[in-house]
Amino acid sequence: MTIYEKRKLRMKRKKQKNFLLFLALILLLAVGMFLRKGVNCSTDVTARDNAETAQGIMEVHFIDVGQGDATLIKCGSHAMLIDAGDNSKGTAVQYYLKKQGITSLDYLVGTHPDADHIGGLDVIMTKFDCGMILMPEIEREIATYRDVTDAMEYKGYQNTSPVVGAEYSLGEAIFTIVAPVTYDREEYNNSSIGILLEHGDNSFLFVGDAQMEAEEAMLETGINLQADVLKAGHHGSSDSGSEAFLNAVKPQYAVISCGQDNDYGHPHRATLKAFRSRGVLIYRTDEQGSIVVTSDGQKLSFNHSPSASNKSGWE
Repeated sequence: MTIYEKRKLRMKRKKQKNFLLFLALILLLAVGMFLRKGVNCSTDVTARDNAETAQGIMEVHFIDVGQGDATLIKCGSHAMLIDAGDNSKGTAVQYYLKKQGITSLDYLVGTHPDADHIGGLDVIMTKFDCGMILMPEIEREIATYRDVTDAMEYKGYQNTSPVVGAEYSLGEAIFTIVAPVTYDREEYNNSSIGILLEHGDNSFLFVGDAQMEAEEAMLETGINLQADVLKAGHHGSSDSGSEAFLNAVKPQYAVISCGQDNDYGHPHRATLKAFRSRGVLIYRTDEQGSIVVTSDGQKLSFNHSPSASNKSGWE
């Protein structure tokens, strides 16, 4: 074989080797992408499996903030806060969280830009490290909303817009975004974030101040909204809790967050009647203070007995 032929053969073999190396690299990249996708999928499956077979304890604290909303959820070492009362309650909610041993929050949710829901969020944002901020993509020209956005800028937080159907894990629990389906820029209540929280066999539904129009939109998504505990919409107002909505949720328990002698008459008599007629056990922060529900994944226990009162907020 001549020197030229040998060189030509070496060049051919080198090209073949480079081509094989290129194919191997492509194969490795493809396997890596597959494995990465597989890990993500298995994480999602594991989160839902954990929620369905939870062995630990989850606590849901419906904090008494007067005429407003604030709900702390603790699951193992993980925690989430939904709303924080009005401007005067931020420090009170801060101290409540500290008393519960909370040093950071996995999630901080502002259901909608009404002062009695987001008023205390600026205090919570500045006093605790928050992993994810969830607020609807709707702004409001009030000082309370500006305080919240200023606090976000100060701490370098970015908002995560709620997407219906999105799922997140909280320890052994999992929660799904069920609202807002659409934004109502004239009626902020109907832009409230809705959350379905599942821990083993137990489930909770939080709907902020969603009124009947928003409830109807939730029903139209086809998401199974059935829940053991319903945080009554809009503080027990008669403009929430339609017959169709309650028939879909089928709650065993309802928690009404409202203030004593509030100016809105919450809870309204029609709401109390709708719950009573279905055999739903009612808990009220205006009468009983903070309501704490403990889940072991199979059964629920409350720190109070159900309210026996049928008094509306007008009485």
